Amino acid sequence: MHMIIMQCKAEMKRILRNPYYVFWSLLLPIVFYFIFTRLVNTNANDNQLWQAHYLMSMTTFSVMGSSIMTLGIRIVQERVHGWSTFMRITPLPESVYSFGKMFGQSVMHLLSIIVIFGAGYLMNGVSLSASQWIYSGLWILVACAPFLALGTLVGNMKRVDTASGVSNAIYMVLAVIGGMWFPIESFPSLLQRISHWLPSYSYGNGAWEIIRGNAPSLENILILVGYLIIFMVLSTYIGKKQEVV
Repeated sequence: MHMIIMQCKAEMKRILRNPYYVFWSLLLPIVFYFIFTRLVNTNANDNQLWQAHYLMSMTTFSVMGSSIMTLGIRIVQERVHGWSTFMRITPLPESVYSFGKMFGQSVMHLLSIIVIFGAGYLMNGVSLSASQWIYSGLWILVACAPFLALGTLVGNMKRVDTASGVSNAIYMVLAVIGGMWFPIESFPSLLQRISHWLPSYSYGNGAWEIIRGNAPSLENILILVGYLIIFMVLSTYIGKKQEVV
């Protein structure tokens, strides 16, 4: 147990010291939230609902980015610098190492949710019921699984700069077309149809439904599960191919 606790602490410290996590997962979503709810006039019919809606958008944007970029780039760095190989020759079991990595990532996601929810409350006085705060937070924490799998897929890349560029591009495309920056109702009809099939839209829409008093739709859940399976299969296949080579 002591070994697990120490490994979890080490993983959390490494993530907190990672500039990618601090900038993309904490600073940028809060700055965007401030701009689009305090400075830009969006002409929203219900300003309070818009502020809560955009708070969910920025929180899902944060956790999605942490899953894809922070995790993916860190896996590549560990392999390129020989850290993964070094860990295999230490007395630390690989299961404990993997558990510590996923536990640390989940704790950082929880921290992101708490910090950004807190920012929404302090900036705009976003008011939700206790159950809406809890359910939306749990949804954001659990439904990020496909993006964690996508992060491990990015982690199969051989170069850090390649992984950084690719993960950044994927992250931005998923966020913009998935409606996390702007409501998809403002998109052309073709782009709206594409958005509905993206995991980022299903992820965000689950949280948007919760703050409106609804449960995430079955369609959103099935799309996220489908992407989770695809990313896991691809990541496992590529990982085994690389081991053979």
